[in-house]
Amino acid sequence: MTSHLYTEVERDAGVEPLTLDRREMLKLLGSGIIVFIPTKEHLPLPHSGQMPSRYPSDFNAFLRIGEDGRVSCFSGKIEMGQGIITSLAQMLADELDVPLTSIDMVMGDTMLCPADMATVGSLTTRQFGPALRRAGAQARAVLVQLASEQLGTQPDWLTVEDGVVFDRSNRSRTVSFAELAQGRRIERRLDERVRVKRPEERSICGRASLRTDALQKVTGKALYAGDIRVPGMLYARILRPPMHGASLESVDTAPAETIDGVTVVRDGDLVAVLHREPDVAGKALARIEAQYSRPEATVDNDSIFEHLVKSAPPAQEVASAGDLNEGKRLATEDFERTYLNRYVAHAPMEPHTAMAQIEGDRATVWASTQGPNWVQAAVAETLAIPPDNVRVITPFVGGGFGGKASNQQAVEAARLAKLAGRPVQVAWTRKEEFFYDTFRPAAVVKVSTGLDGAGKVIYWDYENFFGGSRSSEPFYDIPHHRVIARGSWGGRGGNTGAQTHPFAVGAWRGPASNTNVFAMESQIDIMAEAADQDPLTFRLNHLQNERMRRVLQAAADRFGRQWTKAPSGRGYGVACTDYSGTYVAMMAEVDVDKSAGTVQVGRVVCAQDTGEVINPEGVRLQIEGCITMGLGYCLSEQVRFRGGEVLDENFDTYQLPRYSWLPTIETVLVENDVMPPQGCGEPAITAMGGVIANAVHDATGVRLFELPMTAERIKEVLQRG
Repeated sequence: MTSHLYTEVERDAGVEPLTLDRREMLKLLGSGIIVFIPTKEHLPLPHSGQMPSRYPSDFNAFLRIGEDGRVSCFSGKIEMGQGIITSLAQMLADELDVPLTSIDMVMGDTMLCPADMATVGSLTTRQFGPALRRAGAQARAVLVQLASEQLGTQPDWLTVEDGVVFDRSNRSRTVSFAELAQGRRIERRLDERVRVKRPEERSICGRASLRTDALQKVTGKALYAGDIRVPGMLYARILRPPMHGASLESVDTAPAETIDGVTVVRDGDLVAVLHREPDVAGKALARIEAQYSRPEATVDNDSIFEHLVKSAPPAQEVASAGDLNEGKRLATEDFERTYLNRYVAHAPMEPHTAMAQIEGDRATVWASTQGPNWVQAAVAETLAIPPDNVRVITPFVGGGFGGKASNQQAVEAARLAKLAGRPVQVAWTRKEEFFYDTFRPAAVVKVSTGLDGAGKVIYWDYENFFGGSRSSEPFYDIPHHRVIARGSWGGRGGNTGAQTHPFAVGAWRGPASNTNVFAMESQIDIMAEAADQDPLTFRLNHLQNERMRRVLQAAADRFGRQWTKAPSGRGYGVACTDYSGTYVAMMAEVDVDKSAGTVQVGRVVCAQDTGEVINPEGVRLQIEGCITMGLGYCLSEQVRFRGGEVLDENFDTYQLPRYSWLPTIETVLVENDVMPPQGCGEPAITAMGGVIANAVHDATGVRLFELPMTAERIKEVLQRG
């Protein structure tokens, strides 16, 4: 199985970009069977970073079955390490009855692939997958129909195995998909009522498959945006302000212009140095002398939480039931707590990168992005040309986590390519990445809850400031509850024209849920202790949801420990969540060095019900990645700032998880084939804050209400007792 058609078409320097419409593209693809799936009109594409009001309900899942028998699948989704390049191919191969190795995934190319919102929110398998399966089922139906005509028999008498159609009554009478496609193109409109296979009929989905892109990546053959080369291209280094909100007062570019081969480009506040070698461009940039006016810092690390509460917009109700006043009247014990979250960076391995080539009124952009169609719209607007004149090609993406939904680097590359009249690559440095990243927002959660005389949670009053509402609705049995949100995780958090955050914030792997699960599951543990119950029993006593009970019990069975009331000194923690239809229960063992304040997570068990599992190995890898990444926002990751000045510029001060931190990770995939596949790229990370906080409390007897739980904060809390 291969991937990314453009890596074969345009790998060599000097190949001209393709600028074809859909009809011309079909001519380019040559003979084969083209299957069109009926579709509603797509929603208007948003500008860079802006989410549509809803996701399209229908997809134009476009397939090509070539005369060589290979199947090209065109998807507007992109591969950024989550493994959909494999799982989507599995879904299509199963419906077509072809070998997995015969599928070629062509992803993220706006000229070849149907428009798609973006690759965000763990939505690919959940929302694009069903459309892809329908396409496969309908393509198979057309092929069987064609085979029946060629073999002179009824379609019902035929069966398909590995891309070959057999006559059941005489297996010597066969015709392959390749033979059916030989030398001609057949276009047919198909009936959407064609049935997709039931789970028990599938032979590829549900079985572990190794990553089909693994060989390309470990051998260095995989291309990323920074690997694209075309003749005459220049590397750009751009003059950046010292802080957000700063204004350029004066600039002297003469010292840079003395370097041989350097071109200095200025367009308003955009000042860039271009050269055929990136290091020379960097040296030239360092010679530019610029003066900026700096706004006064009105908020910093110490004042941010008070600022957020004061700046919050009116409350929006997320969920409610019963009567809070009645619940408070019935409560025999009340608990009021406030939970805090710091800003967190995406810190992907690959910084934002794009290369733009403009010829006449057409542009080709190779971009590291989660939303190729968003890039297309943004570049078209920037260049004042129709979107159809902009082709965006997305090679492999080296990590996104929600941060590559904004596409400033692609717009910069397009502007500079137009000004310079030559292809231009913009690759952010790590400092630029930290400066322009959309951080996970700092947030405040205030929770007021109560127990009745029987040790049951009788009321739950939950208020979130700028964290977002996802995963904030209680799934525990609480008769009187209210959940409200003030501000979300997107944009700058402004609600009345005021800028709440000093820099842009946005989606961060599991947006909103990380903040909410930390607060909710910590609060549940506080009440379990007050009710004189162990954390597991207390949760089970408040769960009628059988699906969640099954997941929690599966985690407990694998964890294999005897639970007692916290704090036990053993360092056990538990946390559960419902993340957009995926249920997660996580348990952990930690060891806390009380003198140093450090936490070593020794073991994490994660049970997850993600509906039908397409690729068990892929799901396990995603869970393991979530747990590993989650250690960072739990224990070390925080962005320090002073007003619009970002103080963390690299990994010398911004600490990511290290290999020495990694625990033993055990995954339990709870079988649930009757439910369609749900998302698995984000759910497990959302439980990490809660499970580690609860385990630290069980180990030490003190509770931390702020993430990350750094060594300094743990020592401070221990000293206070």
